[in-house]
Amino acid sequence: MTSKTHSDKLPEVPPSVDMEEAQQQAAILSSALPFLRRYAGDTIVVKYGGHAMGEGKLAHAFGYDISLLKLVGINPIVVHGGGPQISAMLDRLKIRSEFIDGLRVTDKSMVDVIEMVLSGSVNKQVAELINRAGALAVGISGKDGGLIQARKLTRTKRDPGSEIEKVIDLGFVGQPEKIDPRVLYALLGAGLIPVIAPVGVGAEGETYNINADTAAGAIAGAVHASRLLMLTDVPGVLDENGKLIEELSADEARRRIADGSISGGMIPKVETCLEAVQKGAKAAVILDGRVPHSCLLELFTRAGPGTLIKA
Repeated sequence: MTSKTHSDKLPEVPPSVDMEEAQQQAAILSSALPFLRRYAGDTIVVKYGGHAMGEGKLAHAFGYDISLLKLVGINPIVVHGGGPQISAMLDRLKIRSEFIDGLRVTDKSMVDVIEMVLSGSVNKQVAELINRAGALAVGISGKDGGLIQARKLTRTKRDPGSEIEKVIDLGFVGQPEKIDPRVLYALLGAGLIPVIAPVGVGAEGETYNINADTAAGAIAGAVHASRLLMLTDVPGVLDENGKLIEELSADEARRRIADGSISGGMIPKVETCLEAVQKGAKAAVILDGRVPHSCLLELFTRAGPGTLIKA
């Protein structure tokens, strides 16, 4: 009987390389040591969505990257979106979607579909990406263990004619009111990677659809994550000349929102990072998820492809 080494159990073991290539690989691993030491034992929350989630090669690389984090002693927690998958299912069921300020108006029948898609097929697909790469991931929703206790999200809109503020009913769209991380600590303590669908539970047991960015930020704050990594479809926060801003303090980020240099869809992402930092995360990063291995580049090199936001 032949004995098997640990490397025999790894999926898709890379082909052999010549000595020069091997030395280059060894040098890369060695250069990562200071960063590995910095994050050893820490918790990292990753919001997974956008192009990184929809493109096959990027999704495959993401699974390997999250698995690697766990195998080198870091505790990753993944919170995923699923907007395109939800839209596809609603189209199949001939249920019309309406969006207000980027939020999907969600009635009772629609929230059942959203929960089915997010907590079902999408959640298990993301967990399987990580499992195939060699780590152990478990898919849960924000309702499991009372993880995300939510309340109804309200929006107001000023009528241009009367100047009267009107409350907009978004239905079962919620926002985190309290995060109970005990189920996360139990999974992490067992050596597992939590993969979380962003639905929450209300005071009366009702289900709320929660923006994945918002859910990830609230969870990062609650577990005092070393980093919140927000995978997006943009390079990060850009300055007035379109150049990437590599680092922002919380005060500087707020000033840029106030003066309009941070605008549009970037505002809620930056506000989520600020909320996470304020609630207990050490820092948050808006990352370009279209860049392969963006999480590893951010954590283990000095060339992270994004904007770091600190208190």
